[in-house]
Amino acid sequence: MAILPVSKEYYPDPERYQSIEYRRCGRSGIQLPLISLGLWHNFGGVDPIENCRAMLRTAFNLGITHFDLANNYGPPYGSAEETFGKIFPKDFRPYRDELIISSKAGYDMWPGPYGEWGSRKYLVASLDQSLQRMGLDYVDIFYHHRPDPDTPLEETMGALDFIVRSGRALYVGISNYRPKEARLAIQMLRQLGTPCLIHQPNYNMFDRWIEKELINILDEEGVGCIVFSPLAQGILSNKYLQGIPTDSRAGKPVTFLKPENITPEVLEKVLKLNQIAADNDLSLAQLAVNWTLRQRAVTSALIGASRPAQIEEIVSGTMKSALSGDVLEKIEQILSA
Repeated sequence: MAILPVSKEYYPDPERYQSIEYRRCGRSGIQLPLISLGLWHNFGGVDPIENCRAMLRTAFNLGITHFDLANNYGPPYGSAEETFGKIFPKDFRPYRDELIISSKAGYDMWPGPYGEWGSRKYLVASLDQSLQRMGLDYVDIFYHHRPDPDTPLEETMGALDFIVRSGRALYVGISNYRPKEARLAIQMLRQLGTPCLIHQPNYNMFDRWIEKELINILDEEGVGCIVFSPLAQGILSNKYLQGIPTDSRAGKPVTFLKPENITPEVLEKVLKLNQIAADNDLSLAQLAVNWTLRQRAVTSALIGASRPAQIEEIVSGTMKSALSGDVLEKIEQILSA
């Protein structure tokens, strides 16, 4: 499909804040849109920048104020932030105060012992590099991307506290932390005087681990929750209803979603869920995202996209009526079978 050129001048839709609902992030002063846009995939150096620009414009036109990045998003590493850094001054600089821009560090980024995990040296250096790539003075949220089994939690949380006090970030968060370590990190940050704003775990119909304990901890501690992979890397969309397309994530050689993840049992459930979606005038993707948002403790669902129409589809789905108890019960029966 050809990528249509976008106009040079960008003027956001003046009605953008009527297009989407916002939820308060824990007990903070920040509200996030129900849908946030992640730049994990399709914003790297290998991707057409005009399509990236069109997706960012579409998102903001629909009231999506939160753009989520990380140091190693690409490919290659760092290139998603570089792409954003090329688009930001042309389209979004006048609207900087309307945006929540986040980045993360924790996974491998550069060679050697200081290029990943959770040391103070790595986190501060990585954020400095991210700010340079994006052309920003600060990020709104900076996350520690994953727990470090070897670095003391006090050092990692102390680095996040320093990052806020140094003006590099307004808020901090954690990602991929399990319940026990999440509570410890949250309490430690509070004691340091830099409260944890938000936790970013994976959550979808096929991966419900946060329901057992984490979601209650975040609610008790007053911390927001933004869930990634609400479509299970695209399984909960119409992409795989007729098999595995070669241009899908499961059809690419380097991806987190493997063909073996799409088993006959999974596909059978997906087909049944798709019928429930159709019966309720929703697409499967809309149903899956709205299902994650049924939890009031979930502040926002973080989606990826490969084209603007996908963003429009998900946002329009949130404007439809909430899933009824009867629909939720039918979904539960399918998922528990």
